[in-house]
Amino acid sequence: MVTGPGGFLDTRKVVAALGVTPGMHTADLGCGSGYFSLELARAVGPTGSVAAVDVMQEPLQSVQTKSEAMGLGNIRTIRADLEVAGSTGIADRTLDLSLLANVLFQSQKKEDIIREAVRILKQGGKLVIMDWKKGAKGFGPPDDFRTAKEEFQRLAEEQGVKFEREVDGGPFYIVLIFVKP
Repeated sequence: MVTGPGGFLDTRKVVAALGVTPGMHTADLGCGSGYFSLELARAVGPTGSVAAVDVMQEPLQSVQTKSEAMGLGNIRTIRADLEVAGSTGIADRTLDLSLLANVLFQSQKKEDIIREAVRILKQGGKLVIMDWKKGAKGFGPPDDFRTAKEEFQRLAEEQGVKFEREVDGGPFYIVLIFVKP
């Protein structure tokens, strides 16, 4: 089992539930140390790609080092501020999947981040929002930093995506999937 944030989440299981397949072009937005970037890279294979994006250089270097050690040549690291439109440098409407995992709880500009994640999706592409479950106790940030599932749905739908389904994120995380029509 590959664990992600806090050791409470099986990243392979989550990526499989998202329907990631070989050849897909994806972005792990706010990738941190790359738990999901590395798993996405395995899932999309050598014909696919992963843009691992973070505002801090140190985590990006860690992702690069890990991907090289694992022989994954399909990860490109990008330093960008997701709150700034277009800062990723990823072209409009080019990706199959945008993942926002444990990013939104840290920002007061959730709409801007979601807008950037949707901008880079092609028609039929999926936006995945994974964040701390509001009301879950025992681990993670204070509840006032968390956002209710319904609020995430509203914010995403305002950016033009349609709610598709929810994936089991365990006791601490919500995982919502949206599709760009």
